[in-house]
Amino acid sequence: MASLTHGSYTVGWICALSKELTAAEAMLDDKHPGLEQPAKDTNNYTLGKMGEHNIVIVCLPKGNIGTNACATVATIMIQTFPNIKFSFMVGIGGGVPGKVRLGDVVIGTPGDNHPGVVQWDSGKTGQGGQFRQTGSLHPPPHELLNAVSKLENEHRARGTKIPMFLTKMKHENPNLALQYPKPAELKDVLFPANYEHVMRPEGNDNCEGCDQKRSVEQEPRDMKVHYGLIASGNQLIKYAHYRDEINERFDNNVLCFEMEAAGLSLSWPCIVIRGICDYADSHKNKQWQEHAAAVAAAAAKELLLMVPIPAVTFLPSIKKLLDGLWCNMPGEFTESTTEE
Repeated sequence: MASLTHGSYTVGWICALSKELTAAEAMLDDKHPGLEQPAKDTNNYTLGKMGEHNIVIVCLPKGNIGTNACATVATIMIQTFPNIKFSFMVGIGGGVPGKVRLGDVVIGTPGDNHPGVVQWDSGKTGQGGQFRQTGSLHPPPHELLNAVSKLENEHRARGTKIPMFLTKMKHENPNLALQYPKPAELKDVLFPANYEHVMRPEGNDNCEGCDQKRSVEQEPRDMKVHYGLIASGNQLIKYAHYRDEINERFDNNVLCFEMEAAGLSLSWPCIVIRGICDYADSHKNKQWQEHAAAVAAAAAKELLLMVPIPAVTFLPSIKKLLDGLWCNMPGEFTESTTEE
């Protein structure tokens, strides 16, 4: 095999949390040795291969979350790996109940006059407190949307390979077997929007103090992959009424919430994939996070394997796209907004 260089890697994979990085690394078919990187590059990379694609995986520094942190890490990455053509933003998110369930996967795709990701906190509040969205984010590139169409067809005809990837993960990584593939004790519990979390005096984050009789009955079913709108912002959503208010703002099209993707989607060829770990309400806890990270990583791998190498080879690199964008701007590059 020819020596790999920084230019050998064409796919970027970005995580926000170390548990998401663990799941991503477990999906690699091969792990490559590291490469020397510039002194100014403070990122920590994992290099490897999925199918025929060479991938750079990077995680945000611990304690750094949100759209700005994501954009900073990604921008540094493409300076060091100048041939990256598109990226995946993969990890966990909070779901909108009635549409998704814990352990499901959401892939951000365009529809209903929205791109795959919207920045819900980008806008202005006018007279009467009416919020109006401003600016726009880019949808995923056509090459990835073509792969999404192929993936949907594959799921209808033969089902998803996510369980197979999770089984392989369990066998090849025994240390992860207790959390990342779904533990039997995980329960999908949903409470009504008007029932707030009850904290026990000694403290807890797993609803031991909540009245389980108030929970909403949900029919058992297998994990599903959903396609549609992801809402991204710099604020953690853990209040059911606020979650529903934002969802209504986008015509009830939101499937899940997260905190990083809008940092990439402004002008970056990427697709966002989230495993659902909570319902973005006051009952939010960490019990489902490892499993949600695993199903998201498995879904990302399944999608990437649908992308043919020739479709990647002839794409311009993200670095070239952004260099051209910045060169054509009369001043400093900023988000697109419409002022009145």
